[in-house]
Amino acid sequence: MRTRPTLSWTSAEAPLPRTSSLDELTGVVARGRVAVLSGAGLSTESGIPDYRGETGSLRRHTPMTYDEFVTSAEGRQRYWARSHLGWRTIARAAPNDGHRAVAALGEAGYVRGVVTQNVDGLHQAAGTTDAIELHGSLDRVICLDCRRTSPRAELDRRLRAANPGFAAEATRINPDGDVELPAEVVRRFTTVPCADCGGVLKPDVVFFGENVPRPRVEQCYRLVDDAAALLVLGSSLTVMSGLRFVRHAAAAGKPVLIVNRGETRGDRHAAVRVDRPLGQALTELAARLGCADRGRTA
Repeated sequence: MRTRPTLSWTSAEAPLPRTSSLDELTGVVARGRVAVLSGAGLSTESGIPDYRGETGSLRRHTPMTYDEFVTSAEGRQRYWARSHLGWRTIARAAPNDGHRAVAALGEAGYVRGVVTQNVDGLHQAAGTTDAIELHGSLDRVICLDCRRTSPRAELDRRLRAANPGFAAEATRINPDGDVELPAEVVRRFTTVPCADCGGVLKPDVVFFGENVPRPRVEQCYRLVDDAAALLVLGSSLTVMSGLRFVRHAAAAGKPVLIVNRGETRGDRHAAVRVDRPLGQALTELAARLGCADRGRTA
Protein backbone atom coordinates (compact mmCIF):
# COMPACT_ATOMS: atom_id res chain seq x y z
CA MET A 1 0.00 0.00 0.00
CA ARG A 2 1.40 3.40 -0.99
CA THR A 3 1.25 6.39 1.29
CA ARG A 4 -0.58 9.56 0.36
CA PRO A 5 1.97 12.29 -0.38
CA THR A 6 2.36 14.99 2.26
CA LEU A 7 3.49 18.17 0.54
CA SER A 8 2.98 20.67 3.32
CA TRP A 9 2.62 20.95 7.05
CA THR A 10 1.48 23.74 9.35
CA SER A 11 2.05 23.60 13.09
CA ALA A 12 -1.02 23.96 15.28
CA GLU A 13 1.17 24.86 18.26
CA ALA A 14 3.24 27.90 19.14
CA PRO A 15 6.85 27.59 17.89
CA LEU A 16 9.22 26.11 20.44
CA PRO A 17 12.36 28.05 21.42
CA ARG A 18 15.38 27.71 19.16
CA THR A 19 18.97 28.74 19.75
CA SER A 20 22.06 29.67 17.77
CA SER A 21 24.39 28.23 20.41
CA LEU A 22 26.10 24.91 19.76
CA ASP A 23 27.10 24.33 23.38
CA GLU A 24 24.48 21.74 24.29
CA LEU A 25 24.64 20.04 20.90
CA THR A 26 28.44 19.78 21.12
CA GLY A 27 28.19 18.14 24.52
CA VAL A 28 25.90 15.40 23.22
CA VAL A 29 27.86 14.77 20.01
CA ALA A 30 31.13 14.64 21.99
CA ARG A 31 29.86 11.47 23.68
CA GLY A 32 29.74 9.76 20.26
CA ARG A 33 27.49 7.10 18.73
CA VAL A 34 25.42 9.71 16.89
CA ALA A 35 23.13 8.82 13.98
CA VAL A 36 22.56 11.57 11.41
CA LEU A 37 19.33 12.16 9.47
CA SER A 38 19.89 14.73 6.73
CA GLY A 39 17.46 16.55 4.45
CA ALA A 40 17.43 18.93 1.50
CA GLY A 41 18.46 21.89 3.65
CA LEU A 42 21.95 20.41 3.89
CA SER A 43 22.42 20.68 0.12
CA THR A 44 21.18 24.24 -0.43
CA GLU A 45 24.73 25.57 -0.06
CA SER A 46 25.68 23.33 -2.99
CA GLY A 47 23.18 25.15 -5.19
CA ILE A 48 20.33 22.64 -4.85
CA PRO A 49 17.24 24.27 -3.33
CA ASP A 50 15.18 22.63 -0.61
CA TYR A 51 11.46 21.92 -0.77
CA ARG A 52 10.06 23.94 2.10
CA GLY A 53 12.52 26.65 3.17
CA GLU A 54 12.15 30.35 2.56
CA THR A 55 12.91 29.81 -1.13
CA GLY A 56 11.72 26.21 -1.23
CA SER A 57 10.58 24.76 -4.54
CA LEU A 58 7.16 23.68 -3.22
CA ARG A 59 6.20 27.36 -3.20
CA ARG A 60 6.24 27.19 -7.02
CA HIS A 61 6.49 23.56 -8.01
CA THR A 62 4.57 20.31 -7.40
CA PRO A 63 6.94 17.33 -7.61
CA MET A 64 6.19 14.20 -9.59
CA THR A 65 4.08 11.62 -7.72
CA TYR A 66 4.37 7.87 -8.10
CA ASP A 67 0.81 7.43 -9.32
CA GLU A 68 1.18 10.02 -12.07
CA PHE A 69 4.47 8.54 -13.22
CA VAL A 70 3.21 4.96 -13.52
CA THR A 71 -0.21 5.80 -15.01
CA SER A 72 0.54 8.67 -17.40
CA ALA A 73 2.78 8.49 -20.46
CA GLU A 74 2.43 12.26 -20.74
CA GLY A 75 3.56 12.63 -17.13
CA ARG A 76 6.61 10.45 -17.80
CA GLN A 77 7.47 12.48 -20.89
CA ARG A 78 7.26 15.69 -18.85
CA TYR A 79 9.35 14.24 -16.04
CA TRP A 80 12.13 12.87 -18.26
CA ALA A 81 12.35 16.01 -20.41
CA ARG A 82 12.75 18.18 -17.33
CA SER A 83 14.93 15.73 -15.41
CA HIS A 84 17.19 15.19 -18.44
CA LEU A 85 18.34 18.78 -18.05
CA GLY A 86 18.11 18.92 -14.26
CA TRP A 87 20.22 15.84 -13.65
CA ARG A 88 23.20 17.51 -15.31
CA THR A 89 23.05 20.25 -12.70
CA ILE A 90 22.74 17.72 -9.87
CA ALA A 91 25.66 15.71 -11.30
CA ARG A 92 27.87 18.82 -11.36
CA ALA A 93 27.02 19.86 -7.78
CA ALA A 94 29.86 19.68 -5.28
CA PRO A 95 29.70 18.89 -1.55
CA ASN A 96 29.63 21.90 0.74
CA ASP A 97 31.11 22.56 4.17
CA GLY A 98 28.18 20.82 5.85
CA HIS A 99 28.71 17.55 3.95
CA ARG A 100 32.45 17.72 4.64
CA ALA A 101 31.87 18.31 8.34
CA VAL A 102 29.56 15.28 8.57
CA ALA A 103 32.24 13.17 6.87
CA ALA A 104 34.85 14.50 9.31
CA LEU A 105 32.64 13.71 12.31
CA GLY A 106 32.18 10.20 10.98
CA GLU A 107 35.89 9.67 10.36
CA ALA A 108 36.63 10.87 13.89
CA GLY A 109 34.16 8.37 15.33
CA TYR A 110 31.49 10.74 16.61
CA VAL A 111 28.92 9.86 13.92
CA ARG A 112 27.92 6.20 13.79
CA GLY A 113 26.05 6.44 10.46
CA VAL A 114 24.04 8.67 8.13
CA VAL A 115 20.51 8.36 6.78
CA THR A 116 19.92 10.91 4.04
CA GLN A 117 16.61 11.90 2.52
CA ASN A 118 18.55 13.53 -0.33
CA VAL A 119 19.01 11.92 -3.74
CA ASP A 120 22.02 13.98 -4.84
CA GLY A 121 24.92 11.75 -3.71
CA LEU A 122 26.74 14.64 -2.02
CA HIS A 123 27.37 12.83 1.28
CA GLN A 124 29.27 10.16 -0.62
CA ALA A 125 31.14 12.73 -2.68
CA ALA A 126 32.29 14.35 0.57
CA GLY A 127 33.69 11.08 1.90
CA THR A 128 30.83 9.47 3.82
CA THR A 129 31.00 5.92 2.51
CA ASP A 130 28.11 4.29 4.36
CA ALA A 131 25.22 6.74 3.94
CA ILE A 132 21.83 5.04 3.68
CA GLU A 133 19.96 6.68 0.78
CA LEU A 134 16.45 6.62 2.23
CA HIS A 135 14.84 7.95 -0.95
CA GLY A 136 17.28 6.43 -3.44
CA SER A 137 19.64 8.22 -5.81
CA LEU A 138 19.28 10.13 -9.05
CA ASP A 139 22.43 8.54 -10.47
CA ARG A 140 20.63 5.22 -10.95
CA VAL A 141 17.67 4.16 -13.13
CA ILE A 142 15.39 1.16 -12.61
CA CYS A 143 13.06 -0.62 -15.02
CA LEU A 144 9.59 -1.04 -13.56
CA ASP A 145 9.10 -4.25 -15.57
CA CYS A 146 12.31 -6.32 -15.33
CA ARG A 147 13.71 -4.39 -12.30
CA ARG A 148 17.14 -4.02 -13.89
CA THR A 149 19.10 -1.06 -12.54
CA SER A 150 21.57 0.89 -14.65
CA PRO A 151 23.70 4.04 -14.35
CA ARG A 152 22.01 7.36 -15.03
CA ALA A 153 24.92 8.27 -17.31
CA GLU A 154 23.93 5.38 -19.58
CA LEU A 155 20.38 6.70 -19.87
CA ASP A 156 21.70 10.20 -20.45
CA ARG A 157 23.64 8.99 -23.50
CA ARG A 158 20.54 7.24 -24.87
CA LEU A 159 18.32 10.28 -24.34
CA ARG A 160 20.86 12.52 -26.05
CA ALA A 161 20.88 10.17 -29.05
CA ALA A 162 17.07 10.07 -29.15
CA ASN A 163 16.81 13.88 -28.91
CA PRO A 164 19.63 15.29 -31.08
CA GLY A 165 17.91 18.64 -31.53
CA PHE A 166 16.73 19.00 -27.95
CA ALA A 167 17.99 22.27 -26.55
CA ALA A 168 16.54 24.23 -23.69
CA GLU A 169 17.78 26.32 -20.81
CA ALA A 170 16.97 25.10 -17.30
CA THR A 171 15.70 28.14 -15.44
CA ARG A 172 15.46 26.55 -11.99
CA ILE A 173 16.57 23.24 -10.48
CA ASN A 174 14.45 21.44 -7.89
CA PRO A 175 15.66 19.00 -5.19
CA ASP A 176 14.39 16.00 -7.18
CA GLY A 177 16.45 16.99 -10.24
CA ASP A 178 13.40 18.43 -12.02
CA VAL A 179 13.52 21.80 -13.79
CA GLU A 180 10.93 24.14 -15.24
CA LEU A 181 10.39 23.81 -18.99
CA PRO A 182 7.75 25.24 -21.35
CA ALA A 183 5.08 22.75 -22.43
CA GLU A 184 6.02 23.08 -26.11
CA VAL A 185 9.59 22.04 -25.31
CA VAL A 186 8.38 19.01 -23.34
CA ARG A 187 6.17 17.87 -26.23
CA ARG A 188 9.22 17.61 -28.50
CA PHE A 189 11.04 15.28 -26.11
CA THR A 190 11.35 11.54 -26.89
CA THR A 191 11.62 9.06 -24.02
CA VAL A 192 13.38 5.69 -24.31
CA PRO A 193 12.41 2.26 -22.90
CA CYS A 194 14.49 -0.24 -20.96
CA ALA A 195 17.34 -1.48 -23.16
CA ASP A 196 16.79 -5.06 -21.95
CA CYS A 197 13.02 -5.61 -21.97
CA GLY A 198 11.43 -2.47 -23.44
CA GLY A 199 9.76 -1.63 -20.13
CA VAL A 200 9.21 1.69 -18.39
CA LEU A 201 12.27 3.37 -16.90
CA LYS A 202 12.08 5.31 -13.64
CA PRO A 203 14.81 7.06 -11.65
CA ASP A 204 15.79 4.85 -8.72
CA VAL A 205 14.28 7.31 -6.24
CA VAL A 206 11.20 7.23 -4.05
CA PHE A 207 8.61 9.59 -5.50
CA PHE A 208 6.01 11.37 -3.39
CA GLY A 209 3.28 8.83 -2.63
CA GLU A 210 5.61 5.85 -3.00
CA ASN A 211 6.75 3.69 -0.10
CA VAL A 212 10.39 3.39 0.93
CA PRO A 213 11.40 -0.29 0.56
CA ARG A 214 10.86 -2.05 3.88
CA PRO A 215 14.40 -3.52 4.18
CA ARG A 216 15.81 0.00 3.85
CA VAL A 217 13.46 1.31 6.54
CA GLU A 218 14.50 -1.52 8.87
CA GLN A 219 18.17 -0.73 8.23
CA CYS A 220 17.53 2.87 9.30
CA TYR A 221 15.72 1.75 12.45
CA ARG A 222 18.69 -0.47 13.34
CA LEU A 223 21.04 2.48 12.97
CA VAL A 224 18.89 4.61 15.27
CA ASP A 225 18.62 1.73 17.76
CA ASP A 226 22.41 1.36 17.86
CA ALA A 227 22.96 5.10 18.31
CA ALA A 228 23.01 7.13 21.51
CA ALA A 229 21.51 10.24 19.86
CA LEU A 230 19.89 11.35 16.60
CA LEU A 231 21.14 14.51 14.85
CA VAL A 232 18.73 15.95 12.26
CA LEU A 233 20.32 18.24 9.67
CA GLY A 234 18.39 20.47 7.27
CA SER A 235 15.02 18.70 7.27
CA SER A 236 11.57 20.11 8.02
CA LEU A 237 10.53 16.51 8.83
CA THR A 238 7.26 17.14 7.03
CA VAL A 239 7.05 13.66 5.53
CA MET A 240 6.67 10.60 7.70
CA SER A 241 9.55 8.78 5.99
CA GLY A 242 11.97 10.88 8.05
CA LEU A 243 9.81 11.91 11.00
CA ARG A 244 9.27 8.29 12.08
CA PHE A 245 12.95 7.94 13.01
CA VAL A 246 12.75 11.08 15.16
CA ARG A 247 9.70 9.71 16.94
CA HIS A 248 11.41 6.34 17.34
CA ALA A 249 14.53 7.86 18.90
CA ALA A 250 12.51 10.10 21.23
CA ALA A 251 10.31 7.18 22.34
CA ALA A 252 13.48 5.27 23.25
CA GLY A 253 14.65 8.16 25.41
CA LYS A 254 17.48 9.17 23.08
CA PRO A 255 18.23 12.87 22.63
CA VAL A 256 17.10 14.31 19.30
CA LEU A 257 19.17 17.27 18.11
CA ILE A 258 17.89 19.41 15.23
CA VAL A 259 19.91 21.90 13.17
CA ASN A 260 17.64 23.58 10.63
CA ARG A 261 16.60 26.96 9.30
CA GLY A 262 13.15 27.42 10.80
CA GLU A 263 10.55 25.27 12.50
CA THR A 264 10.23 21.52 11.91
CA ARG A 265 7.50 18.95 12.43
CA GLY A 266 9.77 17.15 14.90
CA ASP A 267 10.54 20.11 17.16
CA ARG A 268 8.47 18.85 20.09
CA HIS A 269 10.57 15.66 20.16
CA ALA A 270 13.89 17.53 20.21
CA ALA A 271 16.13 18.24 23.19
CA VAL A 272 18.04 20.86 21.18
CA ARG A 273 16.81 23.03 18.28
CA VAL A 274 19.55 25.05 16.58
CA ASP A 275 18.57 27.61 13.94
CA ARG A 276 21.68 28.43 11.89
CA PRO A 277 23.05 27.91 8.37
CA LEU A 278 24.08 24.28 8.13
CA GLY A 279 27.56 24.67 6.69
CA GLN A 280 28.54 27.27 9.26
CA ALA A 281 27.09 25.37 12.23
CA LEU A 282 28.56 22.00 11.28
CA THR A 283 31.98 23.43 10.53
CA GLU A 284 32.01 25.00 13.98
CA LEU A 285 30.85 21.74 15.55
CA ALA A 286 33.64 19.79 13.85
CA ALA A 287 36.19 22.41 14.92
CA ARG A 288 35.03 22.25 18.54
CA LEU A 289 35.53 18.49 18.47
CA GLY A 290 38.96 18.75 16.86
CA CYS A 291 38.12 17.08 13.55
CA ALA A 292 37.53 20.02 11.21
CA ASP A 293 40.35 19.00 8.86
CA ARG A 294 39.61 15.28 8.69
CA GLY A 295 36.83 15.24 6.07
CA ARG A 296 37.83 14.52 2.49
CA THR A 297 37.22 17.22 -0.09
CA ALA A 298 35.61 16.08 -3.33
